Amino acid sequence: MSGLSASWRDMGPAALDAGYNARATTPTVNDIVAEYRTRTDAAKAVLRWSTHRYGATEAERLDVYPAQGSGSAPVLVFVHGGYWRALDSADSGSMAPGFTAAGACVVSLNYTLAPAATLDQIVEECRRALRWVAENIAAHGGDPERIHVAGSSAGGHLAAMLMVTGVGLPPVVGGTLLSGLFDLMPLPQTHVNEWMRLDEAAARRNSPAFLPLPAGLDVVLAHGDTETGEFKRQTTEFAVALHEAGNRVTVVPPRPGSNHFDLLFDFGERGNPLHEATLAAMGLGE
Repeated sequence: MSGLSASWRDMGPAALDAGYNARATTPTVNDIVAEYRTRTDAAKAVLRWSTHRYGATEAERLDVYPAQGSGSAPVLVFVHGGYWRALDSADSGSMAPGFTAAGACVVSLNYTLAPAATLDQIVEECRRALRWVAENIAAHGGDPERIHVAGSSAGGHLAAMLMVTGVGLPPVVGGTLLSGLFDLMPLPQTHVNEWMRLDEAAARRNSPAFLPLPAGLDVVLAHGDTETGEFKRQTTEFAVALHEAGNRVTVVPPRPGSNHFDLLFDFGERGNPLHEATLAAMGLGE
């Protein structure tokens, strides 16, 4: 691929920077982010779960929430957002009750945050975690041949990087990408580079839009209603690219008033169109 459209090149510096400032679109962002941990703690209080290491460092760990039921379950591997520099798997289990009740095994990945880690290192950690899941999830009731990756914001980018081909990854059967970033070429010109320190080469090699895309997967994409135009564009254009590559793509219309951050709550809410679309993509829909 040649990437998504380069319309961002026509934007002035201030407009481009604003286009990638998700926090500025949501006055209640701090309250919502705090709710991530509250809901995850509540999930852990009622569900079976365990933490496992997939690498040598403290950050290389993941939380496993087995499916509620017996038999080999499809696996939802979730990667948290936070612009690669914030949050933790401890903030990223809010969706576990809904998905485990529907028959899925949920895995929430953690990774080393920027700027302590480069994006190359973060991507490699997530790939190492996916390999751990493929090799070990059967012991937790999950089916390693039915892995569906998902992520929000920067986690949407990382989930997409787990879907690309030609890098020796275990195959996945689908993905749910929530307001992700798929062409990183604009980022070196924004405030995000204060902690990401991307040059053009690093941005390109870590852009799913420039890498070989899979075919035959069930992919769900969504963005919030009040997102910036750039976040909406990235989702819309990557959906087209995935469709053209031969995937079954569902774009879930935004809930009126939804934002970049509470989209994660829609994802975990039983009966919500985004939740139900993901269940259908995982073969768990009615």
